[in-house]
Amino acid sequence: MTLAELDWRVVGEATDDGPMTMALEEIAAETAADGGPATVRVYTWPDVLSLGYSQDPDTVDWDYCEREGVGVTRRPTGGGAIYHDRYADISYSIVAPAEAVPGDLMACYKLFCEPILDAFEGMGVDASFVDAERDAVHQPACYLRALHPAHDIVGPDGRKIGGNAQYRRNDAVVQHGSLSLSLRPDRHCGCFTAKPDHDAFRERVGAIDEYADCERDTAVATLGETLADWVDADEGGWTDDERSRARERADSKYATDEWVRRTP
Repeated sequence: MTLAELDWRVVGEATDDGPMTMALEEIAAETAADGGPATVRVYTWPDVLSLGYSQDPDTVDWDYCEREGVGVTRRPTGGGAIYHDRYADISYSIVAPAEAVPGDLMACYKLFCEPILDAFEGMGVDASFVDAERDAVHQPACYLRALHPAHDIVGPDGRKIGGNAQYRRNDAVVQHGSLSLSLRPDRHCGCFTAKPDHDAFRERVGAIDEYADCERDTAVATLGETLADWVDADEGGWTDDERSRARERADSKYATDEWVRRTP
């Protein structure tokens, strides 16, 4: 089985709360593993800090997040926390049965990032994988962690503009990622107890609107269309059953303190 042989759907941009956002991906993996459609998806978070799977919750300034209306959830993928601004961040996911993708992690990253790099090109941004590993600026923050050529995407001046992560079940693979449309270093850095330096943030992180004259609506449409074209996906959406199961999964897992504030 190959990606081209699968039945694909593209789910257009939508905004759900943080726990529901992650639960929908988990349900999409179950759908793909059970013989239903594979999914490519573009989505927006409603001002949420998503923690990496193994992240220490003590790195988060919980008072700041509550005061500023920043929700907090935890991803099933590794890496550091990302502040997903409702305007400045655009996210995507690709969900497919495991038997249709390369078993090698690096090969799968390369395959799944093809449409992401094509989307940046369509937005007018000269983006590429970072050419060599770079040391971390602030390890708890995803965009300030050490850069790796396998999954970190940089703009023409070498600043990080997109990150990608995968998690694998026995029967399905989920890759999701964040594209930086604009910079909000005050909000991003404020979510962490250590308060990373704003200037250091700007030196490491770039944004689409710094490299190209590309409005948000255009960037979202370009990403969605590129993902859909990549696998010849039909326009689709979540079924009522999927949303119902996702809401239950969000409430029982992704919204709980046992998940969000757990100490790895």
